[in-house]
Amino acid sequence: MSKGDSDRNEDFKRATAGTLRAMGGQKDVQVTFQAGPSQVGPGRVRLPQPSRSLPPAEMMRLRGAADAAALRLRHHDGAVHAARSPGPRDAREVYDALEQVRIEVVGSRHMQGVAANLRGRLEQECEQAGFDRMSRKDQMPMATALALLARERLSGEMAPPTAARVLAQWRGEIGEAANKALDELRVAQDDQAAYTRAARRLLAAYDLAEAETESEQDDEPDDEQSQPDPDAEDDQPDQPPTPEDQQGAAGSDQTVGAEPEDSSSAAPEDDQPDDDDRGTSDGDDRPGGPQRPRELPDAGAESAYKAFTRQFDEEIGAEELCDPDELERLRQQLDQQLLNLHGVVSRLANRLQRRLMAQQTRAWEFDLEEGLLDAGRLARVVANPTLSLSYKRERDTDFRDTVVTLLLDNSGSMRGRPITVAAMCGDILARTLERCGVKTEILGFTTRAWKGGQSRERWVAAGKPREPGRLNDLRHIVYKAADMPWRRARRNLGLMLREGLLKENIDGEALAWAFRRLRTRPESRRILMVISDGAPVDDSTLSVNSGNYLEQHLREVIADIERSPQVGLIAIGIGHDVTRYYRRAVTITDAEELGGTMMQELSELFDEQNRRLAQVRAA
Repeated sequence: MSKGDSDRNEDFKRATAGTLRAMGGQKDVQVTFQAGPSQVGPGRVRLPQPSRSLPPAEMMRLRGAADAAALRLRHHDGAVHAARSPGPRDAREVYDALEQVRIEVVGSRHMQGVAANLRGRLEQECEQAGFDRMSRKDQMPMATALALLARERLSGEMAPPTAARVLAQWRGEIGEAANKALDELRVAQDDQAAYTRAARRLLAAYDLAEAETESEQDDEPDDEQSQPDPDAEDDQPDQPPTPEDQQGAAGSDQTVGAEPEDSSSAAPEDDQPDDDDRGTSDGDDRPGGPQRPRELPDAGAESAYKAFTRQFDEEIGAEELCDPDELERLRQQLDQQLLNLHGVVSRLANRLQRRLMAQQTRAWEFDLEEGLLDAGRLARVVANPTLSLSYKRERDTDFRDTVVTLLLDNSGSMRGRPITVAAMCGDILARTLERCGVKTEILGFTTRAWKGGQSRERWVAAGKPREPGRLNDLRHIVYKAADMPWRRARRNLGLMLREGLLKENIDGEALAWAFRRLRTRPESRRILMVISDGAPVDDSTLSVNSGNYLEQHLREVIADIERSPQVGLIAIGIGHDVTRYYRRAVTITDAEELGGTMMQELSELFDEQNRRLAQVRAA
């Protein structure tokens, strides 16, 4: 980055932070800029990190994010909002999205510049979400659709043109009860307590939550007895808990274009799946075509795990999910984050490299008829020309015959700091091992859609047969193949920072996929390192199968891999205990510990395998 670009970015950050504090009425609020979505919590606001070039469109989006955060600080009462927050996750997403609409409409009513920033940000989010490519009502998430309809009703302005076609279908099917509730939202927008009552009536109109009784409607929150941390329940259902959040921080400002994120440790809601036929489409709208069915790795015959259909699963390269310009922008964001973590992790990487290099004992074979000329024995040829030239060749060492696969959880609950740190550590680990001559593969796993996608749609069309098995479209991402040099794969790792990529996680099939790829490698020493933040979660699958369906399958796959002598398996859990699944595992409480833990675990595993190899040779 040139000095001019750096100064321009810093000036933009200072101006944005100062404006946010002034608008929010909290001069002491801490404002930081990091990769990932916006977050608003007690005494702190986190905004997306601006890119190096900072084009006008990005500048407007960042200003919109800052304005939305400032308005939330000024116009949102967490205790009032939490008093009527519904239990089911789907309902909570809609409820929180409606509140963010109220905040932005009320807050920008008399500030044209703020209104323009928010409008520009909304248009960009609708475009990035691919609403203009949607042809069916059920392709747009309900929280997004109702938020856009409420915004139209409260502000009197039409939704962005990119969302017009699919939103017209929602608008044409508004029932009498929902239409009345939307009118009540418009009337009550200046009174948050009355607005929450109207929001609950809108949820009831769509059967998302039970209608309030008269006694509940009369029961207003007592400000004197309300909890001092109101944000514990009310902010962003689409923001999964980060390590900061688990220590007391709250979620972020709701944006219409954002997709709902889900904590992978949460149990599925106890709702009625048969009444909910609303499938969602892939945010990228990249079907990928039918994929070859992928079998499990030597799973026991007694395993009852199955997929309703594998037709919509995909194994895809990171470069196919994003255009080159956006990949470069995301990589720049990752590089900026690396500057903050580079010192600590690089020291650990150098320590690992020295440790590994020490194991690479150079061994040569001499007096060969071909190979490299042995310069050390040229003197005897000069002394006696009748002697032939001597050649030497370096003997292959066991150490270099190694491959490491890094399998990263790309679920929504990794969003924010965890996925950023995982991407950075994967980047540094790949570079370190490549310098040591060790092949490295980096893989990611998520789903193509929320709540089932095309798999669920096919199940609904088939009449909803009982116990259908896995009901979502898998997306397995290859960020770096084992034989690909790091310099060619470096841009791909930035994809993890892309909005909308992280969805749900089906760990068992991802682990089986990574194991199969490793098993076909020619190297004699194979290591699989899994980085996740909890148990597998896919609401669509768990709502129509047993509650431990995915977890049981994960245990079966792990048992198969751990019994295999071909692969060494390590797991690192971020914020969740994974030792109950994996025999060799470690749990960290903060994503910042990831780099050191990865280096330590790999180093110990190399030492352990070297001791085992030495014992075999001695025997």
